[in-house]
Amino acid sequence: MDKLSDKLKVRYEVFEDLPPTPLLKSGVSKFFETPWHLYGRPEIDLSKCNKCRFCWLYCPDGVIRMTEEGPTVDYARCKGCGICANECPTKAITMVLR
Repeated sequence: MDKLSDKLKVRYEVFEDLPPTPLLKSGVSKFFETPWHLYGRPEIDLSKCNKCRFCWLYCPDGVIRMTEEGPTVDYARCKGCGICANECPTKAITMVLR
């Protein structure tokens, strides 16, 4: 008998196959543009990024997309909460005030 957890596991071979966000329901940023950023804008240094996808996983509004080069941020919908920068193990993401 197969375990339910085994049936729920999905393996993605390329970045393009990843869903837009790992969350089932994203925040209001999915529907409205954000005219301000709470703690600044996340700037990503791709030379430090190891493509671990933690920023993509923890973003509460699903504004981070994974590409072959690394993560990209939809700044029109990012609210600047800083969770991505806090969760980045290589500190490739810094919050910059604009």
